[in-house]
Amino acid sequence: MAEEYLYGVTLNGEKNTEVWDPEPKNDESDSNQHFGVDQKLIIKMALLGPEAKAGELNVLQVEAMGLKGPIKIPIALLEMGKTSQIILDLSFPDPPVTFTLIKGSGPVHIVGHNLLDMEDEEVEVDNFDDDDDEKDPEDEDEEDDEPKKKKNK
Repeated sequence: MAEEYLYGVTLNGEKNTEVWDPEPKNDESDSNQHFGVDQKLIIKMALLGPEAKAGELNVLQVEAMGLKGPIKIPIALLEMGKTSQIILDLSFPDPPVTFTLIKGSGPVHIVGHNLLDMEDEEVEVDNFDDDDDEKDPEDEDEEDDEPKKKKNK
């Protein structure tokens, strides 16, 4: 079973980069209770804050791992008065993912959700479902014969 959490970050001139990396680095504490759990980041929208400057182009870039290696590419061009928000459907299964406001002063809000895959619970559910699906062929024949016997009496 998967758990889902809201993800949101704001980039602006002062803080123009954010890294999503749920795996702790050199951290001996138990601060990350989801360490070792498969996580996936899904980005649904990027939008300008109401205080964004009119006429200023804001370019949002992402850097993440692709099939053939790292990819660094713009994902949104936002300008107040023209395109103040954009719907995205981007999935990042492999951390780290770096978002950077490479042009403009923002603020640019990035909204999505973080999925945590809880494999142990899924295995139990899958095993339970498999038991129901697998029936002995002899049992099925007996079940089919019972209604016929009742009709013949």
